[in-house]
Amino acid sequence: MDKILLMLQLQNQLNNATNGEKWIEGVTKNGKEINWKRCIYMESAEMIDSFPWKHWKAIDAEPDWENLKIEVVDVWHFIMSLAIEFYHHEMLGGIEEIAIHIADMEAFSLINNNNARFEEQKLIMSKIEDIMRDVLSLQKLDLDALFEHFFELVSMSGLNLHSLYLLYIGKNVLNQFRQDNGYKEGSYIKTWNGEEDNVWMQKLLEENPNIKPDELYKELTKLYHQVNKPE
Repeated sequence: MDKILLMLQLQNQLNNATNGEKWIEGVTKNGKEINWKRCIYMESAEMIDSFPWKHWKAIDAEPDWENLKIEVVDVWHFIMSLAIEFYHHEMLGGIEEIAIHIADMEAFSLINNNNARFEEQKLIMSKIEDIMRDVLSLQKLDLDALFEHFFELVSMSGLNLHSLYLLYIGKNVLNQFRQDNGYKEGSYIKTWNGEEDNVWMQKLLEENPNIKPDELYKELTKLYHQVNKPE
């Protein structure tokens, strides 16, 4: 439960910093509408593109398993945000109540272990589509079903709670780094030396899995300016 609680707390802090404290009411500090459901299904579509699903293009290509993991973590950002918003509007409590509820869910046991495996591609894509259906439904959000499908996806994607947590911390720091370096304004450089910043972040985590968030931020800053320095 501790890792789930910390991720929820960090997500709330990131949303406050990025969108302003009224984000929980569905609007940014700039007055732009927030739609977490749309974020989830659009990011889920990107997740499916980690696989060579197209019958007319690159049919012998290998799945991009590392990108799949990153996309799973991206979707987790949005699911947590949706859950915080949902609990607020339904007056079910705050972050602590969400963490307690998740820890009590049977589906949570799927990732709260040391197992890590990649399931068959078509089964993973089917599970991603379950998540898309959860948020595209015209019925009231079934948050428990969304959590269940997501934890099943995590388990099928070579991740468990510990690896999800590590990648989430890394992506959380990277998202804050992006915001601090012109992401919203369009001046941020996302590709460093031919590789996306996600890849560089993963390399730093692999080199030092115990790295602290503030240390990771400093290392990203150093790399960003080294790799993207003017000619």
